[in-house]
Amino acid sequence: MRTPDISLVLATVGRTDELGRLFDSLAAQTFGNFEVIVVDQNSDDRLNPHLERARYLGMKIKHLKLNPPNLAAARNVGIEAARGKWIGFPDDDCWYTPSLLEHVAERFSHSDKPGGVIVRWVEQDEQPSLPAELSWERSRAFRDIAVSSITLFCHRKLFTQIGGFDSRLGVGQWFGAGEETDLAMRALKVGARLAYEPRAEVHHAVNRDKPNADSAMRAAIRHRARGTGALYAKHDLSAWVILRGLAAPLLRPLLKGSLGPELRIGVATVLGRIDGFREWRRRHAAPPQPKQSVVPAKAERARQ
Repeated sequence: MRTPDISLVLATVGRTDELGRLFDSLAAQTFGNFEVIVVDQNSDDRLNPHLERARYLGMKIKHLKLNPPNLAAARNVGIEAARGKWIGFPDDDCWYTPSLLEHVAERFSHSDKPGGVIVRWVEQDEQPSLPAELSWERSRAFRDIAVSSITLFCHRKLFTQIGGFDSRLGVGQWFGAGEETDLAMRALKVGARLAYEPRAEVHHAVNRDKPNADSAMRAAIRHRARGTGALYAKHDLSAWVILRGLAAPLLRPLLKGSLGPELRIGVATVLGRIDGFREWRRRHAAPPQPKQSVVPAKAERARQ
């Protein structure tokens, strides 16, 4: 069997129907030499009908189960199982334009040999104002680092060099975000080239509604902001960058004269960043992570 050029690591929990849209977009790709590594963190078999349909559509699917759920750890499990030389990380509720993988493969083949390719998130549309590639100097100042997992494709050799995602960061962890930015910063720090490819487009819905600033929303914002604070400490960012990151969420609403929900959200953001910075510094290096239980799903084992 031909070795795939691209491996797509799909970490999923809780969703079902959204996978149908993603798989339909993968079946429509103009570049066909890819595999999908599904790291299933559900306790039941809800994904099986969707995976069987994807196989019927001709996709190479590897189905793994992971417990307990941990997004960054799930991606690392997928990286270990992947056979492709380039690895991407679609969300279970995103979808690709038909030429995305073709453009990614073409960009990786350029003479400058990037270690990573960042595609365009259509609904965010941040790339027109961004440079052709990221730099460590700008990224350590928290500039130009608009990296989301759904936009990021990396060469396998890069993971060998820097390791995978930091499983202490991200969804489901006390430091509730930042694992994607952390990965990009570690790559840039060792000199990897991360290039933007705006012709390759991914879709993911964006909530344009303003947060209502109730207590639950503020708690969620504070939780995610801990990830940014952890990055301040982990990457030993300058006092100026940290001070700017703590001042901006408060100054923006104050300068606009907005003393209501926007300011309360700013306060939650600042408190979360302080939480994350102080706790990362206190722990310095978290104790070893509990060993994850990873097994092929039943249907996968039956075929082996």
